[in-house]
Formats: sequence, C-alpha cells, structure tokens
Amino acid sequence: MSDAQFRDRPPQTVMQALDAAAKNYADAPALRAKVGGGIWKDTSWAEYHASVRRAAKGLIALGLEPGRGVTLIGFNCKEWLIGDIAAIYAGGIPVGIYATNSPEQCQYVAGHCDANIAIVENEEQLAKFLAIRDQLPLLKAIVLISGEHDDEAVHSWASMLAKGDALEDGEAALEARIAAQKPEDICTLIYTSGTTGDPKGVMLSHDNLTWTAASASSVIELTDGATMFSYLPLSHIAEQIISIYIPIQLGLCTAFAESFDKMPQNLSEVRPQVFLGVPRVWEKIQAKMMAAGAQNSGLKKAIAKWARKVGQKAMDARQRGEAPPLTYGLADKLVFSKVKQRLGLDNSILNVTSAAPIAKETLDFFASLGVLINEVYGMSECSGPATMSTPNKFRIGWIGWQLPGAEVKVAEDGELCMRGRNVFKGYYKNPEATAETLDDEGWLHSGDIGEKSGEFFRITDRKKDLLITAGGENIAPQLIEGKLKNIVWISQAVVVGDRKPFLSALVTIDEDKFAELVAETGSSAKTTADLVDDDKVRAFLMESVQEVNAGLARVQTIKKIRVLPADLSIDGGELTPTMKVKRKIVRQKYEVEIESFYQN
Repeated sequence: MSDAQFRDRPPQTVMQALDAAAKNYADAPALRAKVGGGIWKDTSWAEYHASVRRAAKGLIALGLEPGRGVTLIGFNCKEWLIGDIAAIYAGGIPVGIYATNSPEQCQYVAGHCDANIAIVENEEQLAKFLAIRDQLPLLKAIVLISGEHDDEAVHSWASMLAKGDALEDGEAALEARIAAQKPEDICTLIYTSGTTGDPKGVMLSHDNLTWTAASASSVIELTDGATMFSYLPLSHIAEQIISIYIPIQLGLCTAFAESFDKMPQNLSEVRPQVFLGVPRVWEKIQAKMMAAGAQNSGLKKAIAKWARKVGQKAMDARQRGEAPPLTYGLADKLVFSKVKQRLGLDNSILNVTSAAPIAKETLDFFASLGVLINEVYGMSECSGPATMSTPNKFRIGWIGWQLPGAEVKVAEDGELCMRGRNVFKGYYKNPEATAETLDDEGWLHSGDIGEKSGEFFRITDRKKDLLITAGGENIAPQLIEGKLKNIVWISQAVVVGDRKPFLSALVTIDEDKFAELVAETGSSAKTTADLVDDDKVRAFLMESVQEVNAGLARVQTIKKIRVLPADLSIDGGELTPTMKVKRKIVRQKYEVEIESFYQN
C-alpha cells in the first residue's frame, strides 16, 4: 500500500482483527509454550480465539464493568495474552504492570486505572495485591494463573473460565460488550515505566493498535508460520506489538520463554524468525561473546579476526545494495553460521533493537559477525514504532524511515515529532501532560533530538538529557556512554557534568570480568564493592577511557571516573523495567560521588 492508502485504511477493532485471524489461520500455530516434561506445545489460532472469548465471559462473570481496568502482572505466558485480549472483548481496559513492581507501584497503577479485576501469575504476584486490595475500592476479584488460593476473592484461572461457562446468557452478554465498541475507542492503557515521577497512562485505541500493526507488518517480509520469541515485559508496548498485534495481522506464532534466566536456552530451542532485544540484552550477548573469543587459541583468534573484517565489508556492501566479498561464503561457513547457531539466531531474518538507544559500536560488532540488528524507534505514545529499518533497507546507526502512512519530522529545535493514526489519544486523567506532549496540529513531541538524511532518521540525544557544561556546551551523554560501555570491563556508564567545568562518569564493573580485572591490575579486591577506592583499578580503567577520549571532541572527553559498588539494577531503582537508566535517581543516589569530581 502507498502512504495515502494506509492513511485511508478502514479502521478496525481488536476483536475484528482477531476474529479474522482465527478464520484465516484457524489451524496454524498461534502460541507456543513449554508444558510438563519440557515439551513445546502449540495453541492454534482457532483455539486461541475460543480461549479469549471464554475468558472474556469469565471476566464478565467476575463483575468486570465496561471501561474499568484489568491489570495483568507476571512473566510472559499464553494466559497473559488471552487475559489481555479477553479484557478488551469484555469491554474492559487491560493494563500491564511490570513484574518487578513493588506493592506500592502496583497500587498506584491499579488505582489510577480503576481496576475491577487483577490477573496475577503466581503466589509472589498475588501477595502484592493481597497487601494492597484494601486501598483498591473498585477491585472485585483477583485471578491467579498458576495454582489456587483459599481466599474467596481469589479465583484460579480454571475457576474464572468455569464461571464464564456458567454465566446465564453469557454469549449474548459478550456480544453486547463487543458491539458497543468502536475503532476509535480506548482499548488499552500502557503505563510509562517512569524515569521521573509517577508513570502516566498512555491511552491507545483499537485503531491505534490494529493500524500500527498492519503498517509495520507491511514492511516485514515473513513467511507463513514464522515464529516470534516473547520474553521482554508484556507491559511494554514494543513487546505487545511484536508478540500480540503483528502476529494477529500475519498469522505468526508467538513462543514464550520459560523465564528471563532461561531465555538463552529457550532461544536456542525455538530458533525464531524474529528476535527483539533491548540494547542491554545485545550488550550482554556481546560481552559474553567477547569473553568467549578471548579464550580461543591463536589460530581460532586469527580466523575470527579475518572473518570479522570480511563480515564488516559484507555489511557495508549490503548497506549500499552491493554484493558481498567473494570470501564471505567461507567466512560464513567457518565463523558466522556457527555464531548464529550458538545464539539461536540461525533462522532469524529480523533482529530488532528498540526501547532505548544502542551504541553504534555494538551494532558494528554484530554486523562484523554477520548479524544485522535493525533499529526500530518509537514510544508508547505512538503505539510502538514511528520509524523502522529492515534487512533490505537500513543504515547502521540510523533508526530507519517513517512508518508507512504516518508522518515524522525534525522540528526547528531538532526535536523529533510524529503524527498519524499511530499517535495516542492522550494520558489517562492527565490533560495537562497531554497538552505538553500533543500540540494543536496533532504532532506528538518525542523529547528526542534527531536529524534526517534522505529517508533515514537518526537520534542524537534526549532533549531533557542534554548536559550543558559551565562553558555553555550542549553535550549528548548517551553517545559517550555507548562508547564507555564498549570498554570490556565496564557494564554501565552514566556521564555527568551538567553546569560543571568538565565531564565525568560513574561506571560499574561487569561482574563476569571481575576476576580477570583483579588479576590484570594486581588489585586485592574480593568483591566489586572493594573496587570503589582502588586507585590501581581506577588508573587502569582510565587508560581505556583515554582511548575513548581520543575519538571525541575536547568538550566531550571524560576527565574523571568513579567505580560504583554494584551494577545498576531494576531492584536498586536505577533502571526501568526495560533497562533504561533513571538519571535523576542515579544523580540523587550518588550525589556525594558526583560532587567529589568537582571539589578543589
């Protein structure tokens, strides 16, 4: 379709989209999960559809009122997807909550979205809701996916389904709920992970989700039955688009990892055609591959070094639309194919990074091994993607071109703005924040600074994250941080120096490299916390930092570093559930350390 045809595409509800998928792909696999004994079992599109309708009646039987929230918390599984879409069928508003959220955070989201029903994965998540239910006056029932509980307000998944089966005139009640909804109606809330302040509820309509998925699907060249791999938080819009809505459009199969820890093992078992990894996931894979490569013999190292040079030339040629070097086939046979197989990416034709900026060094590393990572840029407020790149149309280090049928522009101040049917309806119960983000012409202001070259866009930094030094220089910290994180010893880096005479960096040590770092420096440290005041380690790391500095402008160079006692983490409060750094929290938590850079 042309852009004009996409803009005029007939609007569709989520129910219409799933009904069509169940009809068109009835017997094809829709969901894949491990069951007892470690056997992967498929659920067909017809079974998926029937399960959604049955669960929707169960939610109605439990007292779900139209327009009220249904919260879902837990790791990715087929019940999560069924419960989410069932809530929409029943006229409710599904709201994902990050599995790492505290009871207080759950209370805020569930209260704010007027939740009638909470769907929880297990006893751990149930305990959070039992602790806060007295503060949720609209909450009528809790559905426990795994197991049972003797509390009368807690219903097992099977019990919820049975109540729906027994509901008098259940089919008629469900059909009435479905008929009452229109494509422009709000059908889900996505709560921002909140790098500052309380999360905001992003209101997305049926049309937002179905149109965006259809537009994105139009540029993804996948064959029937292709498999997606679901392991990132389903409360995030990127995972919902990849795991729920694009599969509905194309009849694809979503396979669920058993847990985040088992993701690498499951990835090698599933061997999907599409793999989405946030930058931190790609960085961790890169670090492990580099560590493994360092253990190779001299001959293997030489072959790998030669192959990576061939791989980089091949990717550069591919980017220009040219044929790879003649030696590429040999390099692929000796190195690339083995790397992909070991990772579980040998069948993957679309490897995606999204949700946060990724360092070009990481993209180049994988590209040199024959693994192209395509950047997709967007935000919850535009239903996920605003720009995309694909294996046959990409530029490494650029976020791609605008979504078919949508608009993207670089404003006069450099801010990237989006407009179209993917743009949200506003923030729930927050007209002030909506007015700050959506202008009178319908442009969504992203807060990201970017530029355009031909069709392609590139992000240079966050508008609000820009550091302004005492000399008045505007500095993009994420560019520098990406380079620092590519130092083999460093796991995370946060550049500081706003209103200061020079830039400094807080860094954390990769725990997998701790023993090697200690041996290399002669440090007496027993734990990463011992490295904080270790001058030998600091001096050793500064040598690598100076190498990074050599490739930066003078005002971008890092003059001092401080090793933090532990890695930044979600549990520690420094990272969002999608592993973005909460800069405000880091600055507050390490205020003394930051000020020490600039004393005397």
